[in-house]
Parts: sequence; C-alpha cells; structure tokens
Amino acid sequence: MNAFKQIDTLLTQGTKEAFEKLYQYTLEDQQIIIQETNANFTADITIAVFPLIKFSKKNPEETANEIGQYLKDNIAEIEDFNVVKGFLNIIFSNTYWLSFFSYLQENTCYEFLKPTHKKVLLEYTGPNSNKALHLGHIRNMMLGYSLANILKAAGDEVVKVNIYNDRGIAICKSMLAWKKLGNNETPDTAGIKGDHFVGKYYQLFDKVYKSEIETLLANGSSKEEAEKNAPIMIEAQDMLLKWEAGDESIINLWKMMNDWVFKGHDETFNNLGIDFEKVYFESENYMFGKDIVLEGLKNGVYKKRADGAVVVDLTEDGLDEKVLLRADGTSIYLTQDLGVAQQRYNDYHMDDSLYVVGSEQDYHFKVLKLALQKAGKPYADGIKHISYGMVDLPSGKMKSREGTVVEADDLITGMVEIAKQQTIELGKVSSMNETELENLYRVLGLGALKFYILKVNAKKRIMFNPEESIDFHGFTGPFIQYTYTRIRSILRKAGEVKTLNNIDYILQPIERELLSVLYKAPEVLAESAKQYDPSVMANYVYSIAKTYNKFYGECPVLAAATEEEKECRIALSALTGRMIKHGLGLLGIEVPERM
Repeated sequence: MNAFKQIDTLLTQGTKEAFEKLYQYTLEDQQIIIQETNANFTADITIAVFPLIKFSKKNPEETANEIGQYLKDNIAEIEDFNVVKGFLNIIFSNTYWLSFFSYLQENTCYEFLKPTHKKVLLEYTGPNSNKALHLGHIRNMMLGYSLANILKAAGDEVVKVNIYNDRGIAICKSMLAWKKLGNNETPDTAGIKGDHFVGKYYQLFDKVYKSEIETLLANGSSKEEAEKNAPIMIEAQDMLLKWEAGDESIINLWKMMNDWVFKGHDETFNNLGIDFEKVYFESENYMFGKDIVLEGLKNGVYKKRADGAVVVDLTEDGLDEKVLLRADGTSIYLTQDLGVAQQRYNDYHMDDSLYVVGSEQDYHFKVLKLALQKAGKPYADGIKHISYGMVDLPSGKMKSREGTVVEADDLITGMVEIAKQQTIELGKVSSMNETELENLYRVLGLGALKFYILKVNAKKRIMFNPEESIDFHGFTGPFIQYTYTRIRSILRKAGEVKTLNNIDYILQPIERELLSVLYKAPEVLAESAKQYDPSVMANYVYSIAKTYNKFYGECPVLAAATEEEKECRIALSALTGRMIKHGLGLLGIEVPERM
C-alpha cells in the first residue's frame, strides 16, 4: 500500500513538533489553522500564523519563517514555503503529489467518508394529491435527492420519505368538481396524465366558485358573505364532513382520484430519477398528533386557554403562544406534523429528521421543534429544516398550461427540447442512432436543469434561464458532462489505463494543480454534508472540469512527448473522469459516454 500521508496530518504533526523545538510550547491540534491558499499566492496549502504568535512571542513574519524552515528541513514531502503577511504558504514536493496520484488509483473509495453510524430521515417533495407537480417541487426534489446522496457518501444511513397532503378542503374541491362536471371521464378516456387530469378539475372548481361569488356580489352580498355562501363551497365543506365521517361513496371517489394523481406523480419522479423508501399520507397520520398534545397538557408542558384551546407558550423562546388544538378539539396542520414525527420515530428511530421545505415555513418548523422538545420527545433535537427560496422563470419561457404555474412535466419536456436543438446546432452527433440521441437529449436537458438549480445555495431565490443552463462553455451541467465525454473519448482511444507505482515523472504545474483539486474531494464532501448544501459539491465538480480543460489545453495526452508522460496523463484523465462522474452522481446527474 502506498505510504501517502494526508496534508492536514503532516502539517499538524510538523507544526506541533516545530513549536516544541523552537518555542518549547505544546500546541493542541485545534490551535493549528490550515486553510486554502489565497488565489493570489503560490502554494498548495496555508497555515495561519497569527493565532500562534502569543505562544511564539515573536511577530507573525518571523514566526512563519521559522516554522516554515523547520517544516522544510524536517518533512521530506515539503519542497518549499513562502510567507505573506503572517500566512505561511506551503509547497509540497513533486514526490508528494506522485505519491497521492498513486494512492488515488489504489483507493477507489477515496471520495467517500467512513460510516458515521448515524441514521437520518429526510423528507422531501411533500405534494398535494389534487394537482401536478410544479417548478417549486423541482427545486425541492433536486435538493432532497442530492442531499440524501451526499449524506450517504459522507457515511450516514439515510431514509428518504415523502408525505402526501391528501385530505382537507382542497382535495374535496377537485373531487366535487369531477363529480359535478366530469361526466365519468378518466385520465385514459381524456388522454391526460392523471395528476394533470385531477388538477384540471381543481381549476374548474375555482372557475365555478368565482362565478358564483360574482353572482352573489351582484345580488347584494358582501365579499365575505359571498365567499362563505357560494353553493359549490358549501357542497365542498359538506363533502369534507362526509369524508371525515367515513362515507363510503366519498371515500371510494377519494381513493380513485388519489390513485390517478399518484400514478401521474410517480411518472414524474421516474423521469427525474428520484425515489423514496417510504411514502406517508396525511390521511393516515393526522389523528396521532392529538395524543401528543393531550399528553403534553396532562404533563403541564402545554396549557389550556380560557377559550378551551390547547397552546404551547414559546414567548421565552422568542416566538409567541401557538395553538395546538382548537377550542372544539380539532387539530391544525402543526398538530398533524407532531403526529407524523412520532410515527416516523416509531418506524425508524432516526437520529436526525431533515425537512426539505420552502422558506415560507421557517416559523412552522421552529414551532414544531420547540413543541416536541418541551414534550420531551427523544427525536426533537434532531429536527432540522432545510429551507430553500423560490425559483422564477423569465417571462415568456416555457409557458405553462394555465399561464400561472410552471408545471414540472412542461419544464422537463422543454429542457429536453432545448438540449436537442442546441446539440443539433453543434453538429457533432451524426454517428449516433435515434435511441442514443434521444437518451443524450434527456441526459443533457435534465443535467442542465439540475445543475443550474443545485449550483446556487438553497436559501437564495434564483431565476432559472433554460437556454443559459444548456451552455456547453459556461458554468453549467452540460459543460461538465462534455468534459466527461472528452475524457471517455481519450480513454477509448488509449485502451488500458495502467496503475502507476514508483513512477519518476516531473509533473507540470497544471498537473499538480489538477491533482490538488482532486485531493479535496473528501473535504468538500464533508463540508457539503455538514452544511446540508449541495451547491458546495456542485461548485467543486465544476472546478474539477474547469481545471481539467486547462490541463487538456496545456498538456497533450495521447500525443505526449514520452511514453511515461502519456501513461501518466491517461491515468490522470481517468481519475478526473471518475471524480466528475461521482460528483455529478451525488447531484443526481447522469453522464453521457459520448456526445
């Protein structure tokens, strides 16, 4: 096995030894700050000396020069150093980077972290069962799926779950509209995908409701009275009461229309390449939260107001008093989430619960966590809200069916079509058959969509530009995918990739730079997992592709001057391809073998 040592280990041990020898002081590991080198400086890594001068009793420059000289004299892997304003910049030797090169070839799991033995339950998507998935769900799904992959690669055991909001007045609206206006048509007879079909009736309900309100207003009703007394709304509320009472005909209608939606959503999930270990349904869990509230009331952690409502007092936590049960004993949305959290703990005994939900629910999840903590629930501390901002499209881009909501299926279809148009314009796919081309357009279109969304920190609101996302030369998914296919083309022509041991080869500066980028893979994965931020990984994969293209421009691979150069550059290309495929895979992005 290669005797390669990690940079942090070398520098931490070396700096501690230097301090003991030079200043007769024993440093703790955490006192040594190792960081990336400023782009304006020349080095592989930097030690921040300022925190150490209180122990050396010397100024920053003198301390840095003394430590740097000690490290250079005593650590064979260090070739040189320079000091800039108290920052000690370390340059590792050619031998060190060749050692890492060989180590990376031998260790095919280098880009993964060790098991943490922590179980994480991750909820994402959370749609309603009365309409199609939309652009907001796209960002949710991309964040949730990629984050699950990142956490798994970082060593966690991850359980991906979805929850359907499949009950309530909104669901009854589409049911009632179909019952009154549907004439027994089905998705099959109408030739419409199930979720779009049910969504059509949800919109028809709204159309009838608005018309009835206008009639009531014209007859002298106030706006509040008209909204309350519109006949179709009264019917929908009556249907909800019958549903809750278990009316067989209403339940059967509900099940039938839910199945249409679930089938349609599953098709979208499959097209996007996402999945779940378990799907929860609000209709099966909404009643369990009431037990938690009543238990908390009995134990004195919740209280009953004079009007009969049960509340949790969060004023000392900087929030307010929050109702958990109405005065009539009925549940609210928060009550349902209390129950679902308990059911999930019963099912999985997870350490952490991650909820990928839009930023408009920030307050809700603060209350959920505090309410469960006050109830003494063992899973409460592990609740984390992975909040994200809205996604907008430029006006006129991919107009949705109704002109108000950008539906996920429309966006997917549009992205694949744009990928097709732009690929044909490049004119480099004449050798591919129709099946290969259709798959290529799909991979490029979805890769562009996913990368454009994931390269931005989730908390930021983003403007998604479809055409810009499929630029083969920009900060995009297709640019990275194209880099991968370039590497695959080289490897097909090269044949066997040799395992390099004990090589004596002088690396070019760009080859060292590329190796130093590949070196960061575990560190980047750990940071992406720690921050619950796929954009950290997305930006890293882009940096690999960008550096490889620089390498490709400066260093001939198959036409290298010597056989040793050729073998090394082929092997370095193979390692880069491996890291790109791995990184994109964590983001849920496929790579084409050729373009």
